[in-house]
Amino acid sequence: MPHSNTHHEVLIVVFQVRHFPATAQSPRSGPELAVLLWQRALDPEAGSWSLPGGRLHDDEDLTTSARRQLAEKVDVREVAHLEQLSVFSEPHRVPGARTIASTYLGLVPITSDPQLPDDTSWHPVSHLPEMSFDHGIMVENARARLAAKLSYTNIAYGLAPSEFAMSTLREIYCAALGYQVDATNLQRVLSRRNVLVPTGTTAPPGRTGGRPPALYRFTDSRLRVTDEFAALRPPA
Repeated sequence: MPHSNTHHEVLIVVFQVRHFPATAQSPRSGPELAVLLWQRALDPEAGSWSLPGGRLHDDEDLTTSARRQLAEKVDVREVAHLEQLSVFSEPHRVPGARTIASTYLGLVPITSDPQLPDDTSWHPVSHLPEMSFDHGIMVENARARLAAKLSYTNIAYGLAPSEFAMSTLREIYCAALGYQVDATNLQRVLSRRNVLVPTGTTAPPGRTGGRPPALYRFTDSRLRVTDEFAALRPPA
């Protein structure tokens, strides 16, 4: 049956590395990759969790729409990286009028703490709640894209603070990839690719004392390919 009216929406998978309290379902207490979701109050699929986003306006392009809706609907303005992912066009992906969805990947630095509406919260990607429509697949696709780009680009700048110790950067990589990464090897690889530069300063000493860790920053705050043939893999 032909569709007389087709809508276009923009949905954003926003990731941030966050600390969650340990639970029976998620015994880890360390940093995890989190995704921003809002809970639907009305049908269809009331009570399920959706990605932020909404209808594309006639006078805006896709990227402008994504940034507008993050700012207006969930008050997230500090998006360090935003890129288009893919298009979901299955004719019956949502009830009612046919709706095509363009999805985006957004990254928020670990130090950012946006004020969220009451119906919006961060959720560990490893333990997603009941998701609306095809939004769970969108989250899976976005995580796969992020993990792949961590191998051959400098995309981690979108999750990191402006200055950081290597232990912090290691936590970010471990959370985003879902497996352990050696800090020494990570520093060696990223330095060889000219991804990191030392700031010449150190972090304040911890409560237990010891040598203050050196601080680094990313060479660039824009996405670039650093080794097109590289691939990070879990330890054997």
